[in-house]
Amino acid sequence: MEKNLIRDALAESIGTFMLVLIGAGAGALNAGLPTVAFAHGLILAGIIYTYGHLSGAHVNPAVTLGLLVGGHVKVRRALFYWVAQLVGATLAALFIRLLIPVDAASAILTSVGETKGSLTRAYLGSALAIEFVLTFILVSVVIQAAVLKKAGTSAGLAIGVVLAACIMFAGPLTGASLNPARTFGPALVGGGLLDYGLLYMVAILAGGAAAGYIQNLLFKDA
Repeated sequence: MEKNLIRDALAESIGTFMLVLIGAGAGALNAGLPTVAFAHGLILAGIIYTYGHLSGAHVNPAVTLGLLVGGHVKVRRALFYWVAQLVGATLAALFIRLLIPVDAASAILTSVGETKGSLTRAYLGSALAIEFVLTFILVSVVIQAAVLKKAGTSAGLAIGVVLAACIMFAGPLTGASLNPARTFGPALVGGGLLDYGLLYMVAILAGGAAAGYIQNLLFKDA
């Protein structure tokens, strides 16, 4: 087995748990768009600086797929990471559902932070296109800033800022997932996996794969 693969997969699971707990938790508590965006961006930056030296801190199956397509990770590692990421995301959504008390009178906690917005039901095709494009942007930044080390020690900050910016734009429209695990866990626990979640995951993974291909084809040696 590839060296330290179990350890690195565990780091991916913990990191994804952290991302979904903080990001989806902020959404579930109706914290407001700026708060939700910065909650995602800040926790992602922290995760990258915490686990980047171990697993690369993908915490996102689309990132892992982009790196697989670009030749930066092997298939076995990608498979372990995908399982770990989905498990971490699901545990975080369960934590939000089961362990945060709900005030029935004020209905503070009305969801588990599912990634859906105004376009999800009425204009699902538009929602999927937005998720594809924004995931392409995010994964491209990850590859250039972190994998190819173009941003040096500022890589985590750059990636976190881009995620926050994407959520500020598309959060109201699609939920701005950009992460199949971020969609999977809350959709599974919240009951929307078969409604919109699987299609979101396909579009997001396609965006990550496209980014991995384009970055490897055109910009790897820049």
